[in-house]
Amino acid sequence: MSRIFTTSVSSVYPHYVNKVERKGRTTKELDQVICWLTGLTPAQLKKELKADTAFEDFFASAKLNPNAALITGTVCGVRVENVEDPLMQKIRYLDKLVDELAKGRPMEKILRGDPSVV
Repeated sequence: MSRIFTTSVSSVYPHYVNKVERKGRTTKELDQVICWLTGLTPAQLKKELKADTAFEDFFASAKLNPNAALITGTVCGVRVENVEDPLMQKIRYLDKLVDELAKGRPMEKILRGDPSVV
């Protein structure tokens, strides 16, 4: 079991915020990306962050977006579509979306063209 599974999302979230804000993106956009992936509302996301929910529990209660399988590419040299552990793959999906946001990719492409949230 990887240490990241028991790490709280709230302890990693500030690093996500710093990464995207350094590149001119907003916390609101970050939250939109996380909510798109997990099916959470912004209020539910805030609640999970305040509760110091571990990644394992965070994704266990999430309803992963059906278009999440369209997330491809590498994070830290690992192809996200080839990650075998389902939980680790979800965490890598999140990392990949944060990377895309920080790199300035348009929201429509980050959210895989989902018209309901763009």
